[in-house]
Amino acid sequence: MIVQRVVLNSRPGKNGVPVAENFRLEQSTIADTVQAGQVRVKTLYLSVDPYMRCRMNEETGSDYLQPWQLSEVADGGGIGVVEESQHHNLAKGDFVTSFTWPWQTVAILDGDSLQKLVPQLVNGRLSYFLGAAGITGLTALLGIREKGHVAVGANQTMVVSGAAGACGSLAGQIGRLEGCTRVVGIAGTDEKCSILVQEMGFDAAINYKKGDVAKQLREFCPGGVDVYFDNVGGDISDTVISQMNQNSHIILCGQISQYNKDVPYPPPLPPDIEKIQKERNITRERFLVLNYMDKQEASVLQLCQWIQEGKLKVRETVVEGLANIGAAFQSMMNGGNIGKQIVSISK
Repeated sequence: MIVQRVVLNSRPGKNGVPVAENFRLEQSTIADTVQAGQVRVKTLYLSVDPYMRCRMNEETGSDYLQPWQLSEVADGGGIGVVEESQHHNLAKGDFVTSFTWPWQTVAILDGDSLQKLVPQLVNGRLSYFLGAAGITGLTALLGIREKGHVAVGANQTMVVSGAAGACGSLAGQIGRLEGCTRVVGIAGTDEKCSILVQEMGFDAAINYKKGDVAKQLREFCPGGVDVYFDNVGGDISDTVISQMNQNSHIILCGQISQYNKDVPYPPPLPPDIEKIQKERNITRERFLVLNYMDKQEASVLQLCQWIQEGKLKVRETVVEGLANIGAAFQSMMNGGNIGKQIVSISK
């Protein structure tokens, strides 16, 4: 059977900026028959995420992420529908997902590597299982619960950087649902800031490309910052940390401003900011959602319940067509999208 697939065409280099041309669309073939334990799936949705930038290097700098190989098919979070099954627990028509889904139109996969989905949990919006009800939502929820130390009635203020992104837009809302009394987002355009406040319930949002971020933080967080959900690192994070309270907490989710630089993860703080962190006893521990998979099922159900109740607003930037996945990746890395970046190839 002839299929289309996207392979890694070139590497941007450790300090390079990814472009669409780093990926290549090509034709390939898969077997005509499905072996015992396998299923043939038609791909419906693929997820494009910032962490994938690390996979474009020869070494990812992480022991849990494997680098993509040149001229080999890329992979990541994906959702599809079973077209043929030789697996005891999966039948034709089942919707399934995997964290290592190949970027191709049709694939033959090991049935044990797939998780069956229940569309009703997300009101039929299957793509949500790649975002708000998937690994992105889990990262936000478990990050806050495991590293944020949010408590109802504690009158805590949370700041979220990269707040209009897939994880940040959820984290601010979840912080509120978990008990924070004030949530402030930092994003890169007035449009994003408006959406955060008017649609997603943030108390305020700061456009870091305009005005004095430190001054606006003092205005919007008069009592200081108790919880910081850090998606970006760099100068923005240094500014937030300088206004954090004694015994406060940083949820170290991502450092997207540093992904095109050859630095260790998490990047070291500047000496003056590190001094503040230590003097104020601010926790800053690496967070990896995969370490909490024993809490996955209950957490996904919680996320789905919030979605069904309308308490968790979801934004997606959907790009149509496998041929456009490289451009979607470039746009995401440039901060051009709002919410989760999804590529739909169901047509």
